[in-house]
Amino acid sequence: MCKTKMAINATNPSPTPRASRTARSQPTRQTSIPTPTASKPKPALATTTSSDPSTSYTSSAAYSGSTGYRLSSDTSISSRTSLTTLRESLPENPHIYHFSEICSATNNFLAKRYSSSSTTPSWHCTLRGRDVIVFQRKFRRKIETAQLKDRLSLICRSHHISVIKLLGASISGEHIYLVYEFVNGANLSDCLRNSKNPNFTVLSTWTSRMQVATDLAHGLDYIHNKTGLNISFVHNHIKSTGVVVTEPSYNAKICHFGTTLMCGEIDEQNETTKQFGEITEESSSSPSPKPSGSLKMQFQGVRGYMSPEFLSNGVATQKSDVYAFGVVILELLSGEEPLKYKFDKKTGNFIRTSVIDTARAVIEGNSGGSDGDGGSRLDIEGRLRSWVDRRLKDSFPVEVAEKMTRVALDCVHVDPDKRPNMGRVDWKISQLFLKSRIWADNMRIPTDISVSLAAR
Repeated sequence: MCKTKMAINATNPSPTPRASRTARSQPTRQTSIPTPTASKPKPALATTTSSDPSTSYTSSAAYSGSTGYRLSSDTSISSRTSLTTLRESLPENPHIYHFSEICSATNNFLAKRYSSSSTTPSWHCTLRGRDVIVFQRKFRRKIETAQLKDRLSLICRSHHISVIKLLGASISGEHIYLVYEFVNGANLSDCLRNSKNPNFTVLSTWTSRMQVATDLAHGLDYIHNKTGLNISFVHNHIKSTGVVVTEPSYNAKICHFGTTLMCGEIDEQNETTKQFGEITEESSSSPSPKPSGSLKMQFQGVRGYMSPEFLSNGVATQKSDVYAFGVVILELLSGEEPLKYKFDKKTGNFIRTSVIDTARAVIEGNSGGSDGDGGSRLDIEGRLRSWVDRRLKDSFPVEVAEKMTRVALDCVHVDPDKRPNMGRVDWKISQLFLKSRIWADNMRIPTDISVSLAAR
């Protein structure tokens, strides 16, 4: 026992108590007991402001309200990131591009086209350091440069997350080149239908299709009613190929906004032009309106999306936009094209069927009555399950699908005065989207339950 103590003393001849070592290593601090006082005023937030007013943010030395704790630097970084993202998404001054810039960006229009359309060629390129897509369109009416600048400035002041931004334009002869920001995604038509693999679809879940429908309704409602500008906008190019679906949340964005006004299809007072019109290769042949004076009324439309009144007079209105929107919704629900042609072996002719006719048969029954009574609930549910896209694998809320179909059929009513306003349609679809989310949450497999197949 004595030897052990001797060894310890030899190793550490002058052992120092731990408290003494601590006292030597740290400076002496005076401590005071806090006394109860009146509530102190909260310290003001320390704000750091850069040269750019849009990037001002709260520094990491700021205090968080009543807690008195310092905010971490992550909060400042997050604030700066949010402001930067917001700043990049805001509208900017429109650009009037020189035609030489368009030629250089598209390699004198020899670069590979972004779309296969022959009437509306487009190119994906870089212009002034930005990733853009350039559309070439014909003027429906000649527009002066000053008027073009005014219209371009008007359109570029609008901003919505579901509408692809128009950045600028250029003119050459009878063509106008519209420059839009490039959005990485695929058009709705390609997402729904793949000619190489008919059994595959990108939108394989009900919630993904409801997300597309909701974004499309939000965007079109903004164009019609919520731009805040003193003009009633008409899109006139609503179709499945003009809607871009992005990943990973399947958000939809409307393209070609402003094309109608920039190309002279309608003016600010919504007067339809009566010259330079044509029907695209996507459009079905329609009866040409009678000539009016020396100018022949012609118009451009896409097969299956043109409302009856637009076919008869060529006047594009917000009601014709609502009609096209209803066709897109029916297309989204069924997965089918707006128009299909089937060969009848008995007659030897092709029979044309539209998605509108098949949807009405589902809701109203085979009788096609206008009373909306399509039989019992089981009959409607059975027809609905056979009509909705089979690639959803019969996994969708039947009640919501029926209400969505009825909303779409209201939009494609023959009488334009009986079609609802897009604000009303947007509200209904938003409610159905929330019900779809609740249905999807209830259908998920519980993760807090463990299953064991072992013997007990």
